[in-house]
Amino acid sequence: MPAADIASELQAHRGYLLRVARLQLRDEALAEDVVQETMLAALSGSGFSGKSSLKTWLTGILKHKIVDAIRRKQREPVAAADFGDLDAELDIEDFDALFKRSGGWDAPPADWGNPEKALHSRQFLAILDLCLDKLPPNTARVFMMREVLELETDEICKELAITANNLWVILYRARMALRQCLEQNWSP
Repeated sequence: MPAADIASELQAHRGYLLRVARLQLRDEALAEDVVQETMLAALSGSGFSGKSSLKTWLTGILKHKIVDAIRRKQREPVAAADFGDLDAELDIEDFDALFKRSGGWDAPPADWGNPEKALHSRQFLAILDLCLDKLPPNTARVFMMREVLELETDEICKELAITANNLWVILYRARMALRQCLEQNWSP
């Protein structure tokens, strides 16, 4: 895709990129800066080959810019963040109904057929975005840091000032909530 075409389509994806950046960085000005850096990187060099969608390519660039921003923030002295509501966001008992007393699934997860194919479906990605939006903000942030930004446990724990055990509980809650949402709103 020529650089002129990329430039014309960038604005259409700006809102999505800004939403992801705000969720991760919790700083409006920094999110704006990171999205701007992403757009500049996309325009200069234009390594877009068309093997993925433009949105996917831009998200990949944004991911690296966010990780860089988080690492820069870790080197600076910061005030303690308020993540005290993480435990209250999703109650672990909400998921008890999904399991039998023996620990097995009450109703096993639905068969998704070919999950790889689903990942390339616009309908699936739209529903996944909807389900991510339904997660409580801190829970969604933790999930995105781990699964989208692919940050290591120690980096996430340091950034959020939480323990590794707390991180894994939050990720479990996020995955269970996403599973429920996807099963209610999407069928392969």
